[in-house]
Amino acid sequence: MNRNHTTARIAHVFSGTFVHSTPRAAVEILQNCVLGVDDKGKIAFIEKHQDVVSLSEIWGFETSDIKQLGQYEFLMPGMVDTHIHASQYSYAGTALDLPLLEWLNTYTFPVEAKYKDLDFANDVYTKVVRRTLKNGTTTACYFATIHTDASLLLGELADRFGQRALVGKVCMDCNSAYPNVKPVVTPRFAPSCSSSLLSELGEIANNNKLHVQSHISETKEEVELVKTLFPGCKSYTDVYLKHNLLTDRTVMAHGCHLTDEELEIFRETGSAVSHCPNSNISICSGILNVRNVLNHKVKLGLGTDVAGGYSPSMLDAMRRTLDTSKALTIQDPQHKTLSFEEVFRLATLGGSEALSLDDQTGNFVVGKDFDALRVNVCVPDGPIDLFPGEGPKVILEKFLNLGDDRNITEVYMAGRRVVPFPDT
Repeated sequence: MNRNHTTARIAHVFSGTFVHSTPRAAVEILQNCVLGVDDKGKIAFIEKHQDVVSLSEIWGFETSDIKQLGQYEFLMPGMVDTHIHASQYSYAGTALDLPLLEWLNTYTFPVEAKYKDLDFANDVYTKVVRRTLKNGTTTACYFATIHTDASLLLGELADRFGQRALVGKVCMDCNSAYPNVKPVVTPRFAPSCSSSLLSELGEIANNNKLHVQSHISETKEEVELVKTLFPGCKSYTDVYLKHNLLTDRTVMAHGCHLTDEELEIFRETGSAVSHCPNSNISICSGILNVRNVLNHKVKLGLGTDVAGGYSPSMLDAMRRTLDTSKALTIQDPQHKTLSFEEVFRLATLGGSEALSLDDQTGNFVVGKDFDALRVNVCVPDGPIDLFPGEGPKVILEKFLNLGDDRNITEVYMAGRRVVPFPDT
């Protein structure tokens, strides 16, 4: 509780219930606690409420400035979307009648060609950043398009609205103006890239210590296509490995059909998998066995994969993750179904680990950025009914299963309140 003697001052103090994940506990509930955020957006302290007077003296804040959470409110970490196509948001909720490779040619590529028009890009990117923030996504790993100016615009909009973002345009290397927006090397997927291009991208990523994102083993047809295109490689994973694209800053979407041998390579390289269950079901790609990935000690986060996935909400991603885990249990009663607590961790701390941002965000640890959602499960005309005797864990589970953006009353990124939006 000793103050780190810096010039930082306290900007926010919250008192009440805090819910987060740790490496040891999928869900840790901290009741009757007080959390302070300094003016640099970092978590300064989190202590029991009975220490509030001494904390106020040490940190120099007034007890009257404390934001008291209500009986049915809690703070949780912001959610991390490890895979979302910002450029596909305009047709989210439609066009789900074709398998992946036909879907790309029929719907995706024609729409993505429109991003040479910056007015079109501005309209879609503004809406997707605002929508995901309202739904509690404080960090998003975005695919953009081949258009440099439009990709830079997405980074600018994420910064303006206050979302932590990785923006994927391969040649985008000038985002230093936006400290919470990073470029990410983005080969679309192996079938659309030559070996020479993949090698160049691997060199760019490694020389500049950049993040890498792509797709892997989404469908069986795609896996077979990669075998024919890269006959010298042992597997889909081996393609990326041989081109130096599997690092501890790499996240690969889907992985529905990865073998155990491929998962071992993921573990050895520190690469991560982004599980996108809505998309996997919506375009009939396959079902990822998350339990098997976790058993291999591979980093794993959740993604919405808009627009293959029709919902931009990470709450939906959590629900679909549970659904697909239960479907595997129906097929094999020996399968150990994921718990809602485990899925909560995947959407928060797990996502930050998958994106190699867990030193900055993902849970409520002193020194990390304060990325947080203020959740009220008892908002007027909200989607949740409560009953006597329901404790904080039941309230959390009801929010994860029944809640929506109406229950997310405030969103903070690096200590800055970004929702409600300033213009509303």
